[in-house]
Amino acid sequence: MLLAIDVGNTNTVFALHDGTEIVAEWRCSTERARTADEYFVWLQQLMANVGLRPQVRSVVISSVVPQVVFNLRILSDRYFHTRPLVVGKPEVNLGPPPRVDPTTHVGADRLVNTVGAFDRYGGDLIVVDFGTATTFDVVGEDGAYEGGVIAPGVNLSLKALHDAAAALPFIDVSKPEHVVGTNTVACMQSGVYWGYVGLVEGICARIRAERDRPMTVIGTGGLSTLFAQGTDVLQVIDTKLTIHGLVLIDRMNME
Repeated sequence: MLLAIDVGNTNTVFALHDGTEIVAEWRCSTERARTADEYFVWLQQLMANVGLRPQVRSVVISSVVPQVVFNLRILSDRYFHTRPLVVGKPEVNLGPPPRVDPTTHVGADRLVNTVGAFDRYGGDLIVVDFGTATTFDVVGEDGAYEGGVIAPGVNLSLKALHDAAAALPFIDVSKPEHVVGTNTVACMQSGVYWGYVGLVEGICARIRAERDRPMTVIGTGGLSTLFAQGTDVLQVIDTKLTIHGLVLIDRMNME
């Protein structure tokens, strides 16, 4: 089996793929100090709970937190006896090279999403990823990454609002019944939810106008399904996009 690991700033996703489909998926908080032994004990217990043995033959890693990769490499080597494929390393084939400014570093997650999105939906895409940051990535006609936009993530904005304004509580994001709130929590929920809907609609409209051609908008990330309820601009929701991209990258580099 393939173990695909997607390390985000907030959460890390581990997915087992049997060559045909994802057979199991787990999520934990991203912690820089977590050791390879701790990862393995945790994974072993979860695999046992669903009747799986840790028969991992290959490992592929995408990480936006470089400090975590070291222990994941040890996990792969010590317990699965394989050298992991780490997205972003020069030797890793990702298809057409990114068309960005020289020396620009593109986040591994954005490159993985590009590979997965092009495979499933073709070119001329805008991939909106609702993570710690809300990112907008442009996928060219040939599948190359062509740049994008980075905005603060929803939960990051909520935390900043709570931290900076002592009288405002920390709230969960949800779709409010009305745009105009009649209490503090409702006002905050409306501002965050409809504010981000406006952000997504506005940026996608500007990207399309700048490119001057039809572009399909793909939503991914944990909050994508929630925000799709408030706008038609997110034409496709694909919460498994990053894992799909990692599986494809593993195949590309096995050939």
